[in-house]
Amino acid sequence: MSQLLLVHGSTILENEVAESIYIYIENGKIQEIGPIDTLPAHLSAIETIEIPREQYVVPGFIDVHIHGAAGADTMDASIEALETMAKALPAEGTTSFLATTITQKHENIEKALKNAAVYVKGHNNAGKSDILGVHLEGPFINKKRAGAQPKEFIIDPDIELFKHWQELAEGGIKLVTVAPELENGTNFVSYLHENDVIASIGHSDAIYEEIEKAVRAGAKQVTHLFNGMRGIHHREPGVAGSALVFKELMVELIADGIHVRPEVMKLVMNAKGSEGMILITDSMRAKCLKNGIYDLGGQDVSVSDGKALLADGTLAGSILKMNDSIKNILEAAEISLREAVQMASVNPAKQLKVYDRKGSISEGKDADITILSKDYQVEMTICRGEIAYKKGE
Repeated sequence: MSQLLLVHGSTILENEVAESIYIYIENGKIQEIGPIDTLPAHLSAIETIEIPREQYVVPGFIDVHIHGAAGADTMDASIEALETMAKALPAEGTTSFLATTITQKHENIEKALKNAAVYVKGHNNAGKSDILGVHLEGPFINKKRAGAQPKEFIIDPDIELFKHWQELAEGGIKLVTVAPELENGTNFVSYLHENDVIASIGHSDAIYEEIEKAVRAGAKQVTHLFNGMRGIHHREPGVAGSALVFKELMVELIADGIHVRPEVMKLVMNAKGSEGMILITDSMRAKCLKNGIYDLGGQDVSVSDGKALLADGTLAGSILKMNDSIKNILEAAEISLREAVQMASVNPAKQLKVYDRKGSISEGKDADITILSKDYQVEMTICRGEIAYKKGE
């Protein structure tokens, strides 16, 4: 029986920020939370982690849009690649994620989907980041807004093909980026909605009326807001403007200051509030590595000075870490840590319908906990009750 006791720290709970509490963890779950002066005597013998009062104890981050890290990518379609990602991500406070694909040959996507299903069934153990499923980014997108998605493999939304892919993934596809303005796009969104898969509008050239139709059909999210989409204009809101209008749409934000300027982060915060946003990294395999040339979906990506670019200068994902996105949004939007945690932990858990076990520090939930220094560096990450990362070790 594995047991752990956390004491002190400034803890972000569901309804309050608590200063002097204990969190008792047993067999991967949060069993008990209470004021430190009510700590039962029998718990005092358990392995105890004393957290300095100036450090923050927050629910682990959930990254719903991440292609790769530490030299590995979802499209490598190997157990080793997903294992590398799962072991690397706790260093940035991420305790769960969706392994994200990219537009590619059907056979390459299918290999990645089958591999993810095998990994989740047999390798998704405690002590590393938890793979909650797959984010299928492409190929059902608009060539005009391809961004770094290889154009030659882009196709119109296809329900029968998706059914086949979901079978291969053993039901693991939880989120699909789609351009709803394409032929059969609205029907495809309806199908996803009816089958409990999140339809996220992205890599799309849609106008307001087309977004409105997609929302009525059940679209729930917008992929990396402002990037890979028709921008906002005062006479045509486009995808970006519509995303700010419709309360039904949760928006993903890459808060690296490169994909979206700090002032625009503040604009989004003012329009959507912390309950309407999800922080993502959209990171590729170069994250955690040095500058150089790296592969993304069969394309060379040059990484230097914090930017990942294709040869033509197109942004190709990021090398952003989740704890840095927290720091960036706090500075840009002048919000509280509690609001940032809403975007990084609570909202993704609710979107993925795993809030009963993830997304907050609460009795009965998975012990997915991140401890941050006062300047938002990760000091320690606990994944399902086991220490997955400790600074300096």
